[in-house]
Amino acid sequence: MAPFLESVKSFADVPITADGVDTVAFLEASGGVVKLFKLLENPAFAPVVSDLEGNITKVRTRYDSHPSQSSTLELLLFTEHTTEKKQPASEGLMWLLRGLAFTFRALQAAQNNVHTELSKAFTEGYENTLKGYHNFVVKGIFAVAMRACPYRKTFYDKLASDPAGGLSVPADKLNQELNVWLAALETILVRMKKVYEEKKYGDVRL
Repeated sequence: MAPFLESVKSFADVPITADGVDTVAFLEASGGVVKLFKLLENPAFAPVVSDLEGNITKVRTRYDSHPSQSSTLELLLFTEHTTEKKQPASEGLMWLLRGLAFTFRALQAAQNNVHTELSKAFTEGYENTLKGYHNFVVKGIFAVAMRACPYRKTFYDKLASDPAGGLSVPADKLNQELNVWLAALETILVRMKKVYEEKKYGDVRL
């Protein structure tokens, strides 16, 4: 095995061409985010994991049934909106992007200040992204999840460690890899946010 960021597909490896963001690679990288939340070992994040997995499935189902019309996220959105009365994949992708925006903001806050604990970083990420979409009950669930975040050091040690017992990634290399991962995710989020808003498919807060 390998340290976490070397064991999942990075958003930096998701091809982006003139036609758009590669769907299959994007879904694979998004699956890595699910694994990241599981790495937190916080039962309170179970709804987040379930939501991410469900929305990945919605997009993948559309791709599997219409591969030639779904090679990029942009093409998938266009063809579903122009050929179907209902757009479950488009809605699923919108919520997936919202969840990824939450993850991006949280980890970016942690990276920006080495003294910021995860509870504060994830609270900041939530308030800037998902909170505006949630009702009172869901906000309460997330409030519990934020308080139950592991300590920063515990989480970063898990990111750096090799489950197979190999050498851990040095802190400087881990930070470099995480920053590249986050920068690539931001590029995709900014791009897709623009698509949703310009085409009036929905909105993604970043």
